[in-house]
Amino acid sequence: MVLGVGEGGDRDSGVMVDKIRPIIRQLKSHLFLTSNTLTRFIDTRWCGAYDIRRRPTTMPGSASSTHRPEGLIERLRSAASDAGEPKLKVLRELKNQIIGNRTKKLSYIKLGAVPYVVSILSSSSSSDSVLVQCAATIGSFACGVDSGVSAVLDAGAFSHLINLLSHSNEKVVDAGARALKMIYQSKVAPKYDFLQEKNMEFLISLLDKNNENLTGLGASIITHSCETSDEQKILGDAGTLKRLINLLEGTTSQRDASLESFATIIKENPQVISEFVGPENGRTWGTLIELTKDRYPRTRLLACICLILIKNAVPSYLHSVGIRAKLILILLELVDDSGQVGDEALFTLSSFIADEEGLQKLAFEANTIDKLCDHMQTESLQPKRLEGMLMILANLCLNLECCRSVLLQSPKLQTINIITDALSHTTVDVRVAACICLKNISRSVKYLSAGHFMTEAIILPLLQLLYDTSSTVQVAALRTISNLVIDFTMHKSLFVQNGGVKQLVELSKSMDSRVRLNAVWALRNLMFLVDSRCKEGILLELRAMSLTSLVSDPSASVQEQALGLICNLVNGSVESIDYVFSDDALLLNAVGRQLWSASKPEVLIQGMYVLCNVASGKEFQKEAVMHQILPGSSNDDTQSIMVTMLQSGVAQLRTAAVWTIVNLTIPTGAGALARVVKLRNAGIVSQLKNMANDPCLDVKLRVRTALGQSMIFGDFST
Repeated sequence: MVLGVGEGGDRDSGVMVDKIRPIIRQLKSHLFLTSNTLTRFIDTRWCGAYDIRRRPTTMPGSASSTHRPEGLIERLRSAASDAGEPKLKVLRELKNQIIGNRTKKLSYIKLGAVPYVVSILSSSSSSDSVLVQCAATIGSFACGVDSGVSAVLDAGAFSHLINLLSHSNEKVVDAGARALKMIYQSKVAPKYDFLQEKNMEFLISLLDKNNENLTGLGASIITHSCETSDEQKILGDAGTLKRLINLLEGTTSQRDASLESFATIIKENPQVISEFVGPENGRTWGTLIELTKDRYPRTRLLACICLILIKNAVPSYLHSVGIRAKLILILLELVDDSGQVGDEALFTLSSFIADEEGLQKLAFEANTIDKLCDHMQTESLQPKRLEGMLMILANLCLNLECCRSVLLQSPKLQTINIITDALSHTTVDVRVAACICLKNISRSVKYLSAGHFMTEAIILPLLQLLYDTSSTVQVAALRTISNLVIDFTMHKSLFVQNGGVKQLVELSKSMDSRVRLNAVWALRNLMFLVDSRCKEGILLELRAMSLTSLVSDPSASVQEQALGLICNLVNGSVESIDYVFSDDALLLNAVGRQLWSASKPEVLIQGMYVLCNVASGKEFQKEAVMHQILPGSSNDDTQSIMVTMLQSGVAQLRTAAVWTIVNLTIPTGAGALARVVKLRNAGIVSQLKNMANDPCLDVKLRVRTALGQSMIFGDFST
């Protein structure tokens, strides 16, 4: 949102924010008022929201019907039809009713007030003062309420507001520009077509004006409508970036609006950045660095955002550790702001450190965890603020064990309780953030193995989230559960005893592929290193037929996890291999079919490891694997899938294939010789010889083992 004066638009509404703020500071030093009360007082006084002259009071019981919403609407209708009702008075009264009051805005919208206001705006008989009030009222309807913007647009106000920009009276121009800015701050505002030459000419003319409301409008249009790299290039080529850079030296309102638009144009666009922004463009770079020291918090925040966008697109432009550390410190300082700036600073810092361990270390060294824990333990946090803090903690704990350890040590355990409480928060985004945070903290093998996370305080809320109405929450909870159940057998019983397996199986049937994938993934991890009793319990819920369907799921990612689940099922004791032979080898045949039909390396790797595990079993089980990897007797000319796997460019797949051959050719088996002969006839032994110098060391070592075992039965070279 572009920072500027608030809603409304009376004769004082052009006062700039940097002139208002000193008055706020003076009032704070003399009055016992909260920040919100002060802001409300100043906004309404300077923006003409209320007439502060003393007015006669009326007892509630004797209120005239004209003061009720229906009465005001009737007067507005009369004014719109030129029936003698004073337009200026009724417009000002309507504006004063709705400004800053969402409930009243919605009420008057429902009563049909907006079309009457637009009718007055479009009237050729309306005076300049009336036009100003019309524009201010329309801007108030549009401010912060999407349904208000829709009502304004549906009533045809947009074209009339555009016409006001060419009016001879500067106050009318200002009022029109402010109303249009309000509209363009909404997601439902019309998208501006930058491809039309006349539109670009109009936009450039706005940015060239010596009027902060018009330049702010131009900047708002860019921020709202520029979405593609092509549009970024068009705007850059048209000279908008140069104009925005010039506006960085203007008023606070112009600087902030320009920084927002600037960020929109350079986002994820290295070409535009290198042309207009890089360190070689000393003026721009220096200005951005200086603005991070600006006296106004929002300006500092926006300057940081621009520098971070530059770093994300062209990392070499922001390689200085000093500048990176300084940005983190500035953002941490801005977190102390209790308003929108503080909330945005949290998410900006979170995204800044998300993908780079070096930045996570710098944030840790800046005592970010201590600062956030203090806020979380001492403040009653709004949902957005809590979400932002959780996401920063999540990103800090993604790679750094030191961060996880700090949170899990006794002085910070209260924060862990806050995180687990957030799992049951009423806001979807907070529940998701809490899941992500807990997932990353649980990446600590030390604390996971000690059972720190398998407690009722954590497991029960997570299980409850599996029933959440939001699929996004379900996915986040499933990913956290996948971490918690991956290892350490003794700690899985709590999850199983509370119905976790049953719900995972239910979600594995979801129509949402994301939910289905993560449910199967969690089942796979739950199956890892468990005893036969637990395996049987999982299979009893899942059923072999359902697992077979998952192996051939439309999603390759689900196929991969389903095959990984079967791999964990047959891993361990020899008796575990028997599970894939039940129901006439239903599961084993499903794996074999998938190996012959799949093309994704990830799927083939998991399938091959299933056969590798089965090939380590009894003689009849080894023969069953041979049946799966060799073509049937009616397809003698068909190349074995093993040759295809051994020739793969993916080292992991080659490794899995060679391991399978090693298990099949162990010479102590009664059928080993016969299997070696079949492998030779299928061209597999010959392919192994070609791999004696494989670039992957693991493959190379296994090939030597496989060839050595084969040579025991004689040299098959031709």
